[in-house]
Amino acid sequence: MLEKSYDELKRNINIRENLSLLRGQIKDAEVRTQLLNIVGDGNFLVALLEHEEPKVRKNAALLLGDLGLDAAVSSLFCAYERETTLFVKSSYLTALGKLDASEYLEAFKAHRDELASKDVPENERKHISEELRELEKIITGIEGIRHHTFVGFSEAHDVLLATNKEQRSVTMAEVGELSAEVRRSVSLHPLGVLVHTKNIKAFTKLRTYREMLFPIRAKLCANPKEAAESVWNSDMPKILSESHKEDAPFYFRLEVKSRMELDKKSTFAKRFGAELEQLSGRKLVNSTQNYELEIRLIETKEGGFAAFYKLFTIPMKRFAYRKNAIAASIHPATAAMLVELAKPYLKENAQVLDPFCGVGTMLIERDIRVPARDKYGIDIFGDAIRMARENAGAAGEQIHFINRDYFDFTHDYLFDEIITNMPMRGRKMKEEMDSFYGEFFEKSAEILKTDGIVVMYSNEEGFVKKQLRLREDYRLLQEYCIREKDHFYLFVIQYKG
Repeated sequence: MLEKSYDELKRNINIRENLSLLRGQIKDAEVRTQLLNIVGDGNFLVALLEHEEPKVRKNAALLLGDLGLDAAVSSLFCAYERETTLFVKSSYLTALGKLDASEYLEAFKAHRDELASKDVPENERKHISEELRELEKIITGIEGIRHHTFVGFSEAHDVLLATNKEQRSVTMAEVGELSAEVRRSVSLHPLGVLVHTKNIKAFTKLRTYREMLFPIRAKLCANPKEAAESVWNSDMPKILSESHKEDAPFYFRLEVKSRMELDKKSTFAKRFGAELEQLSGRKLVNSTQNYELEIRLIETKEGGFAAFYKLFTIPMKRFAYRKNAIAASIHPATAAMLVELAKPYLKENAQVLDPFCGVGTMLIERDIRVPARDKYGIDIFGDAIRMARENAGAAGEQIHFINRDYFDFTHDYLFDEIITNMPMRGRKMKEEMDSFYGEFFEKSAEILKTDGIVVMYSNEEGFVKKQLRLREDYRLLQEYCIREKDHFYLFVIQYKG
């Protein structure tokens, strides 16, 4: 197939189609090596950069970049400078971005600055924006970006501590432990807890919220140009400037949470990003990498957007121990919130076991909030145990991690407490999960002390409640709805013995 496509290409048969076919085929590394051996110095492909058909020039450029042919850099750059068809120009840059084009750095900067200063007609904006994006990628790829230092710790800010709506009160209570001077005003918000403060640093140490966001005080409509204008005319640019030591540009990532179809959402995001770049005079630059700012637009019931931004320039070390995670890992903020809810039932210097410990997050957060004496983590997945040991070491925690099936585990003494994030059902049948929960309660009765506690996070409420009905040796002490939509609950259960 590879030889056929390239042979037809050499004989001028279906040139554009065969270029596309070759690009698809060389996603396989072995096929890519084969094609590199065939094309040699790449002169034939370079010659196609002068083909009369724009789409042939575009596909030839992209193929040269995909192949990593550094020898074609000069030809690609010259083709880019002479190209007059707008939709093709960014393709040369995409290719150059995959090669060593550092010798043209100053020329790339000049092109960027010239394009950024132009008054672009509406019908050309899409292509000019793509060209600018690719130029910026090349420039930052060569130079890197100038990182910003946040210095606004003592400035007045409105801050949203985002958490799940069912348990906002947990974060509200944690905020309440701070001094009144720190928390100037506090209120519940649909997405968490809204705080006005002149001490951001105090809030970077709280553990039960998922992320810190800054509200953009503006109503955004569904028109991308008008929405971008609302953001640029808000207080966000002023706060960015005054809260950082270094000047613009700020590289931002855009996230749009909306009911729009994927293609419409993508179009909206691209247009919004391009408009914001232009309005700001590229003090704000849209980038999918190396960004220090995330602008988040969340669709409202009325059809517009609520807007927030997140600063990655604010040092966040509260979960710095989490060096490793796997797909099933619980978010450390969720683990911290669960421990906070269960705190009245936990005792200091307890002997604690997590039978499905994963990378150790539940045990680490438990010990941070209520110090335990002996901590054991068990998991059947060996890589998770290795990761858990590294995480615990980074947290300064002494935890015994064992690579074993919980149902085969034995120990010399009984435990005061089991705390765990129960495994998800995955591909297991209902009957298998029913049996699994039955085995869990049976095994736990063997290793718990009388009046021992089980702190269990699960989305299998039915199986948990069934076991509590069947077994008189367990008693439900407390139940919390954590994520109603996904049926996740925290159960605090006592083993009566």
